[in-house]
Amino acid sequence: MRATLFAMLLVGCSPPPTRAQLLDPATCQGCHPQQYGEWAGSMHAYAAADPVFIAMNQKGQRETAGALGGFCVNCHAPMAVREGKTVDGLNLGEVEPALKGVTCFFCHTVDAALGTHNNPLRLASEPTMRGAFEGAYPNSAHQSAYSPLHDRDQLESAKLCGACHDVQTQHGANIERTFSEWQASVYSRPPGGVTCGQCHLPQSAGTQPIATTAGAPERRAHSHAMRGVDVALTDFPNLATERAGVQELLDHTLQTGLCVTLGRPRLHALLDNVAAGHGFPSGAAQDRRVWAEVVAYLDGGVLYRSGATADAGSERVSGDLDAWLMRDCIFDADGGEVHDFWAAASFEGNALPAPVTFDKGDARFYESHRVKTFPLVGELSAEPDRVTLSVWARPISRDVTDALVASGDLDPAVAARLPTFQLGPTLEWTREAATRSAVDAMGLPIFCVSKTGLTLSSAATRVEPRVRCSP
Repeated sequence: MRATLFAMLLVGCSPPPTRAQLLDPATCQGCHPQQYGEWAGSMHAYAAADPVFIAMNQKGQRETAGALGGFCVNCHAPMAVREGKTVDGLNLGEVEPALKGVTCFFCHTVDAALGTHNNPLRLASEPTMRGAFEGAYPNSAHQSAYSPLHDRDQLESAKLCGACHDVQTQHGANIERTFSEWQASVYSRPPGGVTCGQCHLPQSAGTQPIATTAGAPERRAHSHAMRGVDVALTDFPNLATERAGVQELLDHTLQTGLCVTLGRPRLHALLDNVAAGHGFPSGAAQDRRVWAEVVAYLDGGVLYRSGATADAGSERVSGDLDAWLMRDCIFDADGGEVHDFWAAASFEGNALPAPVTFDKGDARFYESHRVKTFPLVGELSAEPDRVTLSVWARPISRDVTDALVASGDLDPAVAARLPTFQLGPTLEWTREAATRSAVDAMGLPIFCVSKTGLTLSSAATRVEPRVRCSP
């Protein structure tokens, strides 16, 4: 049936598919092969196949005696829920593939966002496929209409993405805040602004037909890969391409600086979130890990180190009290730390914030420039001759996957495929490469290096207290 329909669509999208056929992304492939191919390797397509999602949902349903309900699957397989094929996601293995993941039909039939979190999107009663183009091209495949919710150049379009990318637990904890972080940033404000789509659905430089039907007008197409920080952990289409795309995105997210106080030597790492458009890390920040690795050398030997290396067994080195580890901690209603989101009633985080202004004359411009001093107490035993700063990120912490393996919900072979990304190149400080930037309270000179001119004097917010997470 699907092969026959696909062949019909390739030769002109006639006769028009039924609603039941439009529910299947394979139907869209006939006229939109490029967009389908990008989506098919995306995390939106993977959302209901992700073994970490499946394991978390399984564990959550068990530990809440089913009270978790559709909390996860409402966003990970919304059409399966709305078509009555699942209520809790535990039977997704029996649900037809056409209804799994975040599908073409689900996104392109949304006609209103009725809230800001936990997927309050309303689908139109008629199967009109909405998109970004005024003057929709008449075709025999489906009805078409323009929608500002689907137009990446309209600030309103962020509501479509934000509906699932802000999550509030059943106990009231706002454990995912990507949309609200964007709303609080400079990127959400007219004139201009930068939307979710403008970053995560980049537009083609030139024009091209976006459908294979005869006479289809040329448009500037936008990618449907929708890359973020997550990647597939099992075999999936475009796996290598998607990981490379995620790496490219992360390489441009932060700017860094590295300073050394001489005389009584101390190190200062500077991080600024210049391109995420929201906090970093964002999304399920209680499960993500971003950390700085600072290493000071003298005569070729290691003088000081803080921060786990990329191949370490955990993101935190035991006894490293100086570690700069960025994440959320979550707590239950009594204030006790918990590690499972379904138990969370509050949170505490130390993500790098998004900028709130581009005006360098405004003191708030520097609030997103964060600096941490190493060691937190005391000083180095000698002046280093070389210092390096590397920033690492894991989409899902090994602590999280280890717990899911221990509970029997996740295959250890899947957990072993968890990637570590480096954000941009390692920054290196030497006395020869550094320039004098400032003096400390004792009048001692501070010398800094940065690829972008980020210096200690421009960092308004010092990072000293850590969030109340257990190691």
